Amino acid sequence: MTSITAVSSYLPDTIQISRFQEKLQLTDVQLRRYQRFYGLAEVCRDPAAGETDLLLRAATKLVELRGQEHRVRYVLQARTMPSPLPYPMTSLGPVQAELGLEHASAFVVSHHACASGLLALDLAGTLLASDPDPDALALILAGEKACTVHTQSIPDVTVMGEGTTAVLVSADRTGPNRLLGYASRTYPRFGDQFTMDEAAAKDFQDLYGPGLYEVIEAALAEADCSLDELALVLPHNVNRLSWLGVCKALGLPIEKVFLDLVGSTGHCFGADPFINLEKATELGRLRPGDRYLMTSVGLGATFAAMVLEH
Repeated sequence: MTSITAVSSYLPDTIQISRFQEKLQLTDVQLRRYQRFYGLAEVCRDPAAGETDLLLRAATKLVELRGQEHRVRYVLQARTMPSPLPYPMTSLGPVQAELGLEHASAFVVSHHACASGLLALDLAGTLLASDPDPDALALILAGEKACTVHTQSIPDVTVMGEGTTAVLVSADRTGPNRLLGYASRTYPRFGDQFTMDEAAAKDFQDLYGPGLYEVIEAALAEADCSLDELALVLPHNVNRLSWLGVCKALGLPIEKVFLDLVGSTGHCFGADPFINLEKATELGRLRPGDRYLMTSVGLGATFAAMVLEH
């Protein structure tokens, strides 16, 4: 069984999103909408750090990895977009070298955009299940540098943050966060545009709720779990307003959705659910035996949901 053994995150200092108004070409009305309705007051950014630095700062905080490097067989980097650099100049190689993981098989997962983090966890579990060593581990790295105009925001939806995460995965059936169910669905009609035009954006907005409900229900069914049994939902941190609509349609109390970080991190690509897991655990929002749901939606468009037991 796939289990999250440990997770660590790095969150850079926060910056008021008003400082990015000109760069993101936001009108005063749009800025107020982001702040008042979307709940996006600040975003975590580190202008001086490169992507490799951001990933290493999360990975070096993963104390459970120390002394266990020899057990790591797989390193997966979950990216929203393909690396802007050619192999071997990507972030993955330098991170492996710095962590002493050059012996591990490593690759990038970017097929599901911001939902690639959940895909990477499912793939890591599949690889570990077939590995002859029952003590083998996998390391997932997620989070990216918001380095271009197109990667700094999703227009009229969210502002991107630079938080990163490192997730240690095992096949231990007694692990602390066991995967019970996973579902994803891709709607390829959105995949031909890097930035959606007005018609595509309207189509995606109409699909957003139903698409998310579908994968949530599928993941719950695979886990043999009801919505009422969930102690917490760990979302992708796009904005607060979208979750109000989803909760209303599902009949899910908004208090069950962990939105504590939306206003201070922004949307950290595929790292959001794992960053939320670490923070929710620190705050005591999850107790042993609690079942919880991770969700993410990737432009392109892929909807994903995952049920785990703490």
